[in-house]
Amino acid sequence: MEILQRIIILQVQSGINRDMAIRNKVKGLNKQKMIMDKVIEFLEYEIFKIGNFSFTFGKITSTIITVLITIFLLWLIKKALFRKKSFLSIDKGNLYSLFQIIKYLVWIISILIILETLGFKLNVLLAGSAALLVGVGLGLQTTFNNFVSGIILLFERSIRVGDILEIDGDVVKMERIGLRTSSAQNRDDIIIIIPNSLITSNKVINWSHQSEKTRFKICVGVAYGSDVELVTKVLKESALESKEITDKESILVRFVNFGNSSLDFELLFFSRNIFRIENLKSDIRMLINKKFIENNISIPFPQMDVHFKSDATGYFSKK
Repeated sequence: MEILQRIIILQVQSGINRDMAIRNKVKGLNKQKMIMDKVIEFLEYEIFKIGNFSFTFGKITSTIITVLITIFLLWLIKKALFRKKSFLSIDKGNLYSLFQIIKYLVWIISILIILETLGFKLNVLLAGSAALLVGVGLGLQTTFNNFVSGIILLFERSIRVGDILEIDGDVVKMERIGLRTSSAQNRDDIIIIIPNSLITSNKVINWSHQSEKTRFKICVGVAYGSDVELVTKVLKESALESKEITDKESILVRFVNFGNSSLDFELLFFSRNIFRIENLKSDIRMLINKKFIENNISIPFPQMDVHFKSDATGYFSKK
């Protein structure tokens, strides 16, 4: 009998404990629900309103988180592409172009997500883009042309960061390729902002598309009566003394022309120092001038001989 009573008491106690656990669980769920309701209420709290668009804490928070995730994702991609031991066997210029394309695509996707989060209807924006294109064609034609040119440069990769270009007679080294403009450094170490349409629509010489070495020339004239073989020898020796000239065996001297006041020669040589080649040419010219003085070879200045015919009219004799 006592055993039966104990069993009944234990069952009653276990039932009471079970009921207490269920009540505590329900209370916990209710408390969690209250907290969630407060969080949702806070996120849906309207900060300000512009027309039909309301800006809440939730929308602004989502926008900030999206921007931060985008920046962090681009940072990871940049680290992966530009690390020293990259898994891609691509040169630096191509990597830069690839990263620029990825960056613009990621930002476009991010902006579309932000607009959708803020309540902008993307189909309405796409429908309104037709009117925008009309405005672009009328008032922003040059800017739009630069944007299209930037996309062409990034995808075509005919010009890359680090390339040495000759644009409108100015030699520059590409530092950055953007969507609208690119920046380059000239030989005076001045940064030049170049509209992308100028690069795609004009004649541009890309010195970096050559082989590792590029051929250059120095023109010089000597006086009539000079020893041509001696001049050729002196020009070659001047080039051979320069340390920045590669492929010494390919140094060539040409007797170009019989000029008005001089015998014209060309000194041709190869060098890898493309961007600072004018400094190298200056050093070689100084060597040439020094050796010309040592070998009594003169560089003439322009001269003109004037001959008077006999005075048939007698005009000058009267004077």
